[in-house]
Amino acid sequence: MPEFRYDVEILHLLVSPQHAYFGRARDGAAEVATVDAAEAEVVAGKGIVGDRFFGKAAHMDAAVTVFSVEALEAIAAELGAAAFDPMLTRRNVILRGAHLPPLVGEEFTVESDGGRVTLKGGRAAHPCAWMDRMLAPGAHAAMRGRGGVRCQPLTSGVLHRGPGVLVSPVELDPVRAGEPHRLKPDRLP
Repeated sequence: MPEFRYDVEILHLLVSPQHAYFGRARDGAAEVATVDAAEAEVVAGKGIVGDRFFGKAAHMDAAVTVFSVEALEAIAAELGAAAFDPMLTRRNVILRGAHLPPLVGEEFTVESDGGRVTLKGGRAAHPCAWMDRMLAPGAHAAMRGRGGVRCQPLTSGVLHRGPGVLVSPVELDPVRAGEPHRLKPDRLP
């Protein structure tokens, strides 16, 4: 099997024990502790230790969300907005230099500071309507097709903020990291 290696930067590692976006957006986000961790411990089959999805049966195949900051930068530019705080997206692992859509359905590895975690890209991480409130009006629609990838952790390890390597079985194009991925048409009328 081929192996492609891409230099990336792990910009943020979000760990939050509670959900912040629920209920009505007009009521505002919940006040919850959210940590931009220097390192995050990932446990195979469970997720990120201390995160709201850790060990939850309903989220085993989507316990870790990986996101490309270039997508967020492109969305801000398209909306004519100032730079967005990537932490507001509530994605766990925010990378620079990662073209993520081709990783759906693939096993890939993120290496950082001696740590190594293998993930299985499960499905696209679709944005929620909260993005219009938390980022800017129109962000929800602009984020569709580039909200990241929800992943199942296959191995345990520690991820560290800073330089890293994304090891992929498929060729990626980091220049396209901010482009929207064409979504399959909805089968419903």
